[in-house]
Amino acid sequence: MVRPATCPGAGSTALITGASHGIGLELAKLFARDGWDLVMVARSRVRLKHLARSLQAAHGIHCYTLPLDLTDAGSPGRLFRALKAEGITVDALVNNAGFGSFGEFVSTPAETTLEMIQVNVTALAHLTRLFLPRMIERGRGRILNVASVAAFQPGPLMACYYATKAFVLSLSEALAEETRGTGVKVTALCPGPTRTQFGVRAGMRTSRMFSGHMLRSMDARTVARAGYRAMLKGRAISIPGLENRVLPFAVRITPRALVRKAVRALQERRR
Repeated sequence: MVRPATCPGAGSTALITGASHGIGLELAKLFARDGWDLVMVARSRVRLKHLARSLQAAHGIHCYTLPLDLTDAGSPGRLFRALKAEGITVDALVNNAGFGSFGEFVSTPAETTLEMIQVNVTALAHLTRLFLPRMIERGRGRILNVASVAAFQPGPLMACYYATKAFVLSLSEALAEETRGTGVKVTALCPGPTRTQFGVRAGMRTSRMFSGHMLRSMDARTVARAGYRAMLKGRAISIPGLENRVLPFAVRITPRALVRKAVRALQERRR
């Protein structure tokens, strides 16, 4: 298949972490549709290979897959070296991999907390630090970091997860300003509750947030489309959904003690 030169991704390559499920999977489909070659990273070799074959057949792109577990601190460096050895230039970096855990901080296993910080914060910052300088040197590039509306307030019962997303948002906004005028654009995607495996893995299926009693969840395709468009336009922040966009402004004018109590009520399990 010959891709028209007018495709947004013609001649470019996007690296997507957490590409085998949810928002990452839907982002991979969008990039492929627009002619981007892909580097896809996730833990499951089988799922990655199946996805690569499907996208290559449908869109005539090239896919390079690398099964990596980003809880391993050495994974970002191995990924960077592997792509360098293959001569692959990354034009868009999508830091999508991440997970959460439900429960009080003191009751969450320390290993889970540290792995969450490694994936959601350390790996994201490491990959950004590895690939951003080359983008600046070339005078072009895109970075899409998947944060959350959780980034705008503290999150009792998911304290560490909310804190990691606050880091992602803060880093992304700062880099959006630091890279102004370089040809590189940095975007933070901040979705609200989304119908993916996230809620299952985090143990939140019976919480009010994911039960539909307090906030409507969005589908992963809609969230991915909003993030992808914002990245192409070079917007610093994308918050999909009107209800979700109202939340950060409401938090700003609400006393912090009330915000903490409200978020806890939102997260508590249904009785």
